[in-house]
Amino acid sequence: MFQELNFPKFEYRFKSTENKVSIFDVIRKKFIILQPEEWVRQHCVHYLISVKNYPKSLINVEKELIINGLKKRYDIVVFNPDGSIHLIVECKSDTIAIDQTTFDQIARYNMALNASYLMVTNGLNHYYCEMDMKAERFSFLKDIPNYNQE
Repeated sequence: MFQELNFPKFEYRFKSTENKVSIFDVIRKKFIILQPEEWVRQHCVHYLISVKNYPKSLINVEKELIINGLKKRYDIVVFNPDGSIHLIVECKSDTIAIDQTTFDQIARYNMALNASYLMVTNGLNHYYCEMDMKAERFSFLKDIPNYNQE
């Protein structure tokens, strides 16, 4: 089917209709046609829930935002309980290399969203950053923090 990714193994629900395979999205609560980027997105969602303990209720997937008058869609956003944004995740297909263009894209999104953390992944390679908005800089991390209710 699709390539094995650099995430822990998770259980997924699939269905096939009209020669198209769909995967169940636990956040959107519906089946989504399985494309390479969706495969990465679903792994990442399950990683955030199962490994990092982020509550499903704080995770948002594939929503539109307006940046400089242009409609864009982010892949995954995790909110803080107060409604501010904790994490933005940009997912790419496993066949797409993560490069400066990918980081530029998530940086543009973050100018509008002001997340504390950024994650970029193609399912094989994951990059994590902590943002310091006051100093207007970021630092790379080995991983994003686990969810902890303060």
